Amino acid sequence: MQNNKSQKNQFEFVALMASLMSIVALSIDALLPAIPEIGTAIGNHNSTDLQLLVTMIFLGFGIGQLILGPISDSYGRKPVMYAGFGIFILASLVCIFSNSLELMLAGRVLQGIGLAAPRTISISIIRDAHKGDYMARMMSFVTAFFILVPVIAPALGQFILNHFSWETIFYTQLFFAVLVTIWFWKRQKETLKPEYKIPLSRHVYIDGFKELIKYKEAILFTVVAGFIQGAFMVYLSASQHVFEDQYGIGDKFPYVFAGLATSIGVSTLLNGTMVVRLGMRRLSFLALSVFSLISITYVLFFWNKPNPGLGILIPFLVAQFLTLGFIFGNLRAIAMEPIGHIAGIGAAITGFIQTLIAIPIATFIGGYVNETVLPLFMGFAVCGSISLGAFMLMKKRRLKLALSH
Repeated sequence: MQNNKSQKNQFEFVALMASLMSIVALSIDALLPAIPEIGTAIGNHNSTDLQLLVTMIFLGFGIGQLILGPISDSYGRKPVMYAGFGIFILASLVCIFSNSLELMLAGRVLQGIGLAAPRTISISIIRDAHKGDYMARMMSFVTAFFILVPVIAPALGQFILNHFSWETIFYTQLFFAVLVTIWFWKRQKETLKPEYKIPLSRHVYIDGFKELIKYKEAILFTVVAGFIQGAFMVYLSASQHVFEDQYGIGDKFPYVFAGLATSIGVSTLLNGTMVVRLGMRRLSFLALSVFSLISITYVLFFWNKPNPGLGILIPFLVAQFLTLGFIFGNLRAIAMEPIGHIAGIGAAITGFIQTLIAIPIATFIGGYVNETVLPLFMGFAVCGSISLGAFMLMKKRRLKLALSH
């Protein structure tokens, strides 16, 4: 009986953490089908400019993590979560009433700052409660649950667009944000123990960074995660342009996007069942190797050639995204593992570094995804290969340390 209650509580914990993170995915993916309509409303039809509607929310994440993470180490996880959702609500209203690209982008950055609370503090809460491969396992289950949102969000956005206006997508996000906030308030206990609270001061970032750089593995895997996130952000920001403009699939875009998101969800779920047995380092190394190989193969086959048919592109993307489920959660867990004693500021600084690396990569590569999808795979290949090289350097360093001891 006690075991059943424990399993039920664990399931609710996973579902709640995933739901908190899902507001982030909903704010990105539900908007993708509406990007052309938003462009019309704000008077900008440049596809490169409109990609910023996706990438700028990630800039907000980076800034928000740096602010809200340390505050959560001082005042607890729950009060900061409420503050973050308050900022998100205000930012959503800014987006709804925007009449220019600049104002809309300001609203998206502000949305990202607010959403940094559920995104970062969820990770801190998981780290408060779990360690090692079990933390990676929990992260995988949370991410697998969370992947359901990218599967349905574009279709939800398209449905809303067909029957209402693009502003209704923002109102829908607000509704779900309020719903999840109430659930969090009612059911989640504070996980930051009083003895681990860090007094907020102007030295908190300097002290946190000094502590963080003692752990080379945390820094390296944060950088690796930044490269992979940057490459994937190119896909997120350019997917609507690729499938609707380059391939002309129109209203079928949400279903193609959902199918590709499902492949990430499947591999993330598999990772959750395999990570405790095989280890997060081994799984992520193998996945990075395959990720790099697939993208290099595509580049070699289609260098200086027009886009292949969807029958070729989709299998390549499915194979590429199947590896991501073994990469995202594990890289984050590896980076967070040695810094559990500074989970809040650690998640904040590593998240900021990751974003600082990812956004320039996504913006630079995204500017080339105009006529063909080749630059996307070139980005995957370069970022994957650099990440794999960094991983191998760390493996070599760990082996030397093991031999010396």
